[in-house]
Amino acid sequence: MKHNLKITILLMSMFLITQIIGLYVVSVYVSGTQLPYGMEPPQEVKEKPQGMQILIAFVLAIALFLLLVKINAETFIRLWFFVVTVIALGLAINAFLSSFNINYASYLSLLIALPLTYFKVFKRNLAVHNLTELLIYPGIAAVFIPLLDVLWIIIILLVISLYDIWAVWHSQFMQKLAHYQINNLKFFTGFFMPYADKKQKEKIKMLKQKYTNQKELEKQFKKAKIKISLAILGGGDIVFPIITAGIFYKYYSLPAALIITASATIALLYLFIMARKGKFYPAMPFLTIGMYLGMMVSWLMF
Repeated sequence: MKHNLKITILLMSMFLITQIIGLYVVSVYVSGTQLPYGMEPPQEVKEKPQGMQILIAFVLAIALFLLLVKINAETFIRLWFFVVTVIALGLAINAFLSSFNINYASYLSLLIALPLTYFKVFKRNLAVHNLTELLIYPGIAAVFIPLLDVLWIIIILLVISLYDIWAVWHSQFMQKLAHYQINNLKFFTGFFMPYADKKQKEKIKMLKQKYTNQKELEKQFKKAKIKISLAILGGGDIVFPIITAGIFYKYYSLPAALIITASATIALLYLFIMARKGKFYPAMPFLTIGMYLGMMVSWLMF
């Protein structure tokens, strides 16, 4: 098992909660509530799947990010991430507020999203980071689901899985990207949970009691060579199961979508159980196989 039982349960719980929130958010927008903030696509765009355009946009986004990294445009990347996070949170919160027919729900959602995003991006609050992750990916998924159909999500899952294999096992791009986000940008796109064993926790406790100044404390942490393990799950690994389940909700039914959610959850649990500590694994191939199996079950049942 890659992480201890407690951390594995926490990660799995957060993943499943996000998937359930995602289905709820998707159900609100699929049922007729329009996406705010200019995110609602025109009717003619909805009627023609935009899978190829999304794949091209994905490639361009990676190329742009690499360019920004190369020229050390860290401030711009943070602002880019800030804007995307505010909109994604706003979309998810708006789905909940709209369900209760609250006036000016979209504006109120932005007012709630702004301070949460500020603490997430600029204050590095771990609790805020992980709590907002539960809502960010449902918001992102709500934008893409109207643009895709079942065939295109099957193709996209395959392409993303192949890319994930290359990026993790061959080029180590994903490891470098995660390292850059955590150390340079001071944020991570996905669930992020640092943890330590009992011995390391005792050292941390002693240092916190001895040093109250934050900068001095961080300096002493480095000197003490305290080993902190990281449990992370990338944003793509969270959002693609939501998108897939949302598309099956849109074209089939809620039970069909729940089968996709269940199959993705089981696939991720299998990965966590078989993975070994200290090694990196691409999650998307496992999730994709699980979701493909879920699709087959859905087609047989519905």
